[in-house]
Amino acid sequence: MLKKYLLALALCILCVGITTTAMAETLDRGKRGDQVRYVQDLLVTQGYLVDEADGVFGNNTEYAVRVFQKEKGLDVDGRVGPATLAALEKNHNKFAKEGKKIKKSAGAPDRYSKVLTMEASAYSAYNPGNSYYTARGNLLCRGLVSVDPDVISLGTELYIEGYGYAVADDTGGAIRGHKIDLAVDSYDEAIQFGRRDVTVYVL
Repeated sequence: MLKKYLLALALCILCVGITTTAMAETLDRGKRGDQVRYVQDLLVTQGYLVDEADGVFGNNTEYAVRVFQKEKGLDVDGRVGPATLAALEKNHNKFAKEGKKIKKSAGAPDRYSKVLTMEASAYSAYNPGNSYYTARGNLLCRGLVSVDPDVISLGTELYIEGYGYAVADDTGGAIRGHKIDLAVDSYDEAIQFGRRDVTVYVL
């Protein structure tokens, strides 16, 4: 019995050592795996992430990390390094000790300045004639959207139902008034999206 206990204890210590070493790697957009899922779980239970913890570090996860970093006075880079991870775990433990349970939001953020109903279309860097860069000079990718600057100022953070968190980063000749063009990952995805009305929360 004692030997089994000592063996189990040794395995636990070994696992903790492996987890700590692995988590020393900085997590950022595009990373996948159990460590990303662990960070997402922390963000979800603390009310920062409205998505499921799927193990993919995408736009919404990056946005949630940025919000957390800003609130905690950390460097706001949207990446999870040792300092951000330690702060997430400390905050999680604080809630646990206080008996607080923060459930995942059902969708829309709690805080926003206004809500707009807009006609949405989708586009990608691979659409014929499209540039690989936005009007603000960023590489076009999911999470960046095209707007009419007279309606939504460039640089504005948004939450779009059915799409997620985004930044108004681009403009287009056909995007006028209450229209919005959502960047997606491929030309086929853009075509399949079609046109539809969406609710846009201006953060």
